[in-house]
Amino acid sequence: MVHDLITFGLTTLAGYFAIANPISATPIFISLTQGDQPAVKRQIAINAVLTAIFVVVLFSVAGKLIFELFGITMSAMRIAGGILVSIVGYQMLQGHSSTVQVPLHVDGDEARADVIEAQLSIAISPLGMPIIAGPGTIATAVGFAANPGFAYTAVSIVSFCVIGALTYIMFMQAERIVRFLGATNLTVVTRLMGLIVATVGVEMMLTGFGDTIREFVTSLPPGTLSMPN
Repeated sequence: MVHDLITFGLTTLAGYFAIANPISATPIFISLTQGDQPAVKRQIAINAVLTAIFVVVLFSVAGKLIFELFGITMSAMRIAGGILVSIVGYQMLQGHSSTVQVPLHVDGDEARADVIEAQLSIAISPLGMPIIAGPGTIATAVGFAANPGFAYTAVSIVSFCVIGALTYIMFMQAERIVRFLGATNLTVVTRLMGLIVATVGVEMMLTGFGDTIREFVTSLPPGTLSMPN
């Protein structure tokens, strides 16, 4: 039993690392938090990781129930996630970041509070979901939780927490990455990652549409699509 859980834990670690991919998420974090204060960046990183962990825990424990309760399909979730990721990629291509300017007609603590709240909002979406905990991660969590016994679900959750901690560490190294690359090279990397992120979003949508078409064709009565003689 213990040997099986260790093997399962290593499998979940590898699976979550490949799907969540902290390495590819870091340039997105750099782009979205460019110009923010270090304390704000740290809070965004914490909130993003906690959001992703919450989503994975939720779907690990009650994923099937949630899908059935709201009539959600994985294909629809992939399409919605793909749209959100594509929007993020487009904004990165345009050179946009999360930086928020203080409105001229607002002064003092109220202005700073509004700015910080707007900056922190990107931690939930798109960073926490769907960048870190996207449709692929959710599907993986539901799949891992399908193993009989709560122990396997617990191991899966712990594995994702490890990936979340690794993601946070990489986010916190973003400043060193920025200094190493320099402003010009960072702009080039940001635009390149924007193109890649947009492509990933389109791929997610195409996968979702493909799954929807396959489900529709499968649901048709036998012989419906047969050509007449």
